[in-house]
Amino acid sequence: MSTLEILGNLLPATPDEALQKVLIVEDRIRQREQIKIRTEHIFHAGLYVRTVRLQPNTVFTSVLIKVPTLIVINGICDLLAGDQWVRVEGYSVIPANSGRKCIYITRGLVEITMVFPSDAKTVEEAESQFTDESHCLLSRTQDDDMVLFTGV
Repeated sequence: MSTLEILGNLLPATPDEALQKVLIVEDRIRQREQIKIRTEHIFHAGLYVRTVRLQPNTVFTSVLIKVPTLIVINGICDLLAGDQWVRVEGYSVIPANSGRKCIYITRGLVEITMVFPSDAKTVEEAESQFTDESHCLLSRTQDDDMVLFTGV
């Protein structure tokens, strides 16, 4: 286990070998009852902002992200970043490359926010901009999301 500084404070793309491991974990997670996760979406100033709040001891995989983004993590979690496990603690703003699929294991309450430039007019459009796996997103299957359009 290391800190994110070892990666140069950049979340790298996921190499193919690590991607296969993430897919195995993801398959195991999908065999269990899915927890309820509310996704908060904000459209403002040409940005799409997506936030989830996770309970302690949650194992969570992301979809394969196809665009560079910023990730904001608040809390303590272990994260498979590229092909290395790292510990993220406190409040971290992390540039993140495209081509990544991560595993998060929360150690306390954790908030994860992803931000990227977008001209999308709907959540579905924004989701399709950042992943080809939008059909796998919990925001597509759970009905208590919060959406805010500021008009700016």
